[in-house]
Amino acid sequence: MDERVMELQPLQLAFIWHMHQPDYRGSDGVMRMPWVFLHAIKDYYEMPWLLSRYQNLKATFNITSSLIEQLNLYRDPLRNDAFLALWERHPSSLTSEEKQWVIKICKSTQYETMVKPLKRFSVLYRQDHFSDEELIDLEVVFMLAWCGNYLRQNHPIVRRLLEQESGFIQHDKSELLHNLSEFTQTILPFYASLHNAGVISLSTTPYNHPILPLLLDVENGKRADEHITLPHNPVSLHDDAIEQVKRSIALYEKSFGTAPRGFWPAEGAVDEASIAIYKAHGLKWIATDEAILFKSLGDSSRNTLYRPYRFDDVMIGFRDHALSDLIGFTYRFKSAQDATGHFITMLESIKREQNDPTVFVILDGENAWEFFENNGYDFLTSLYHYFERTQWCKLVHMDEVYDAGNFGKLDQIAPGSWIQGNFNTWVGHPEKNRAWELIYQTKRDLLHHALVLDQERETMIRSHFLAAECSDWFWWYGDDHSTDFAYEFDALFREHLITIYHLLDMQPPSDLFEPIMTHKSTAAFLIRPHASITPLIDGKNGSFFEWLGAGVVDEGKFYSTMERVRGPIRKIYYGHDDDSVFLAFDGDVTSLKTHKLVLHVLVEENARQFTFVLNGSFEDESVRLCIDERVELALKRSVFGGLGKAHMRFDIVEENHIIQTLPGFGSLLVDMDDNYENNWFV
Repeated sequence: MDERVMELQPLQLAFIWHMHQPDYRGSDGVMRMPWVFLHAIKDYYEMPWLLSRYQNLKATFNITSSLIEQLNLYRDPLRNDAFLALWERHPSSLTSEEKQWVIKICKSTQYETMVKPLKRFSVLYRQDHFSDEELIDLEVVFMLAWCGNYLRQNHPIVRRLLEQESGFIQHDKSELLHNLSEFTQTILPFYASLHNAGVISLSTTPYNHPILPLLLDVENGKRADEHITLPHNPVSLHDDAIEQVKRSIALYEKSFGTAPRGFWPAEGAVDEASIAIYKAHGLKWIATDEAILFKSLGDSSRNTLYRPYRFDDVMIGFRDHALSDLIGFTYRFKSAQDATGHFITMLESIKREQNDPTVFVILDGENAWEFFENNGYDFLTSLYHYFERTQWCKLVHMDEVYDAGNFGKLDQIAPGSWIQGNFNTWVGHPEKNRAWELIYQTKRDLLHHALVLDQERETMIRSHFLAAECSDWFWWYGDDHSTDFAYEFDALFREHLITIYHLLDMQPPSDLFEPIMTHKSTAAFLIRPHASITPLIDGKNGSFFEWLGAGVVDEGKFYSTMERVRGPIRKIYYGHDDDSVFLAFDGDVTSLKTHKLVLHVLVEENARQFTFVLNGSFEDESVRLCIDERVELALKRSVFGGLGKAHMRFDIVEENHIIQTLPGFGSLLVDMDDNYENNWFV
């Protein structure tokens, strides 16, 4: 950018990296799953370390209470983490069931970006059965795959084992676990040192990561979306909401030696009553999503977004959803240079169009990077290197934004979260509502028996009840997110409530022993083609038989630990015949046409690209596109240059903003060599 084009006042860019893991502890206090440890060795130190290598760059890190407490437990990993206790043992001492659990965790690692780069891991990943020696190798390369760039560059044992590649022994495991556990205990002090140096500001979240507005009044669910169905027979959880805030502040003070100035409310969930609680407890700022601002103002103009606001004496930063999602979901498919260039171009546009803008980019600080090559290192170092050298954009942390003042004023706050401006991710579906109803039932029984409790049991019961209010349980209920560990999350939620009844010396209701989850599978989002197809490309939802045998990508089912704006395309159908490859895109086609959106098509292997304005048909000798009831596309085989297999990606773009990248899981493999002769049906 020509610096002369820019005004003297730089654009302020405020990153908030949200560091959170669910509370994986069961009733015995032992963590059932190892994701805190794995992200600790991969992300929690690495993210602030990457920032700290550059001069005058600042950011905010939001660290949740459940993360702080579980990180501290890794002083003694074998006592406190059930998976690591199995992982550390020699395979010969494990039962068959224990081996299968270890293998399941090891194979849950992202293949393309984490497994494939380690040759031994890539080989073992494809096996179903393992000798003891092979299982030791699998366990070690799995742990090495999770070691981030900081450890790979600076830790001698990690470097030595990576160079060794295979042939590991039991001692290697024990030595590696000991050193990695010691490393986890340097993470929180590192944050504290950067905070004290003014490089970062720190914030936190209500204690057990609850959706505070739903605790205060479940009717907020209907206020945010009048069509939602609420759970039956609710009881007030107002006192719990206040306790969630108090406990979080106390743990933050214990961990960092000072009171927090800011909160990222869990999932950006806000309402006016929760903001009043934050104010009453001395908090100066919070953050949430742009959708809340637009609903509160009754105005969705983007020129309202790029400044901090004040409501009830609390500053609020509203995240730019598109910019945040570009990092979380889109840039994994681009080179570091291309991603950086695109992000800078987006900021340049804001700088030109807005007066003295402050841009809030807020997203998970850990979950995105396992989908990036090299754990996002190349992208982040490229981005930070640019910001270190430029004058027109200044990276600031949230405490600086607050201290600078210059707030807009809000007269009201619409209740909602960062997901579509409502609470539907956590209430409304029968499974989600059932979980709430079990909480309400337990609360009523708890209140009835409260007078007979001694102090110790009351303390334990309070902890379990607050843990049951965690948003993460409700995230996995319903049909909007998928995980291979859905039943484990379900069991953990119900275990908290069951334990409360045991502490009350009561028989738990039988309902608590029945899983809330219906069948879940992360594989359900993709069905491969099983027959050749030759549909008529007319944009019509025509004959069912035209697309019979096509592959299907169900974008609505491809959401896991992260969430993004759900774009206009909900399903992709695809297949081929001897002449062409065919694709159909189903979804909100009216939005595609009325907003004059653009479809970008990329063939990865030969870099062929096509751009279509989605307001009519297009046809030449190799391509035909029609849009009517849906978008249908045919590409002649010549487009693929003789390839038998090709990976394809698709972007839906509005005025240079990528609003959806398809497929959500990466790229779509089209196998034109498959003649389906082994498939038949009647």
